[in-house]
Amino acid sequence: SLYSVFTVLFMYFTSISTAQTTDCLHLREQCINAANGCDSIWNVVEDVCNISVLGNRCKAEDAIGCNRIIQVLVDEYPEFKNCVCTTDDFCSITTLLGKQCSINKVNISMETKLQWSLSALSKQAYTANRTCLEMNKECVEDEVCNKQLSLYLKVCSVNKCNMEECQAAIRFFYRNMPFEVAQMMTFCDCIQPDESCHRAKELLHGKPCAVTAVPPPSCLNVIHMCEENELCRKKYTIFWSKCWRHVTKKCYNEEACLETLIKGDMPCSANADCKAAYISNWGTMLRVDCTCQNLPPTEQSLCKLFHHVLHSKSCFS
Repeated sequence: SLYSVFTVLFMYFTSISTAQTTDCLHLREQCINAANGCDSIWNVVEDVCNISVLGNRCKAEDAIGCNRIIQVLVDEYPEFKNCVCTTDDFCSITTLLGKQCSINKVNISMETKLQWSLSALSKQAYTANRTCLEMNKECVEDEVCNKQLSLYLKVCSVNKCNMEECQAAIRFFYRNMPFEVAQMMTFCDCIQPDESCHRAKELLHGKPCAVTAVPPPSCLNVIHMCEENELCRKKYTIFWSKCWRHVTKKCYNEEACLETLIKGDMPCSANADCKAAYISNWGTMLRVDCTCQNLPPTEQSLCKLFHHVLHSKSCFS
């Protein structure tokens, strides 16, 4: 298959410090016993990495996919970085399931780009107004895209939905693909009431698992929760600076100032940097469906402003 063309990363036994081993095993134990969602991502790591039981115990059958899901773990729980990261931008297993394993230092992002360079989808120029059914069909028929889509959908199964785990998978799915492809997928829509198209849209856009909370939070709460999460806060800050720079200059992040604005005061830049920042929000709590119902009148205007910023596509249409 196309995928087998690429370099297979072999893990091998290596000597690592006792202190590091102890630390990593201790973190794994904490992760499994924690009630913060870490155990769910760890379960996916074990599943996706699928450490071979035959021959070399340190061989992952899908090493590239394995490293991708490990990056999700590190993104969500940075304390693992000292265990699994060899540089700031590349992570690999050094200790998994108590085995002292290391992985050859192959740049995973370059491997992914090489895969996408052989994909027919990557050669398409961005065209607006693509239907989600078209995009889903083209992705499934493309070996590279389908492999990544399958990993993402496996994690976001409705039957075993874990919102944080699914959001991490969505971030990975969109981050690893060419910008042109990501645009066509995130901005796809269903022009007619076509059930098949709407189902395809839900699959590509992480619905319901990654975006539906019960009960739906207020848009104010979504923003406040995002600001308390380091990963989300960084993405939110970049989104504002790239899409709403004039608002940032006028109000910074002061809610009292933002309350004085109306939608007419909120034109966004809609350039490539803005679109990239918007796509980067996918797989964070910023994409969770939020509401302004049941809020007191004093909070309605700010809430509606945030809803407009987070969910209106008028900026990109």
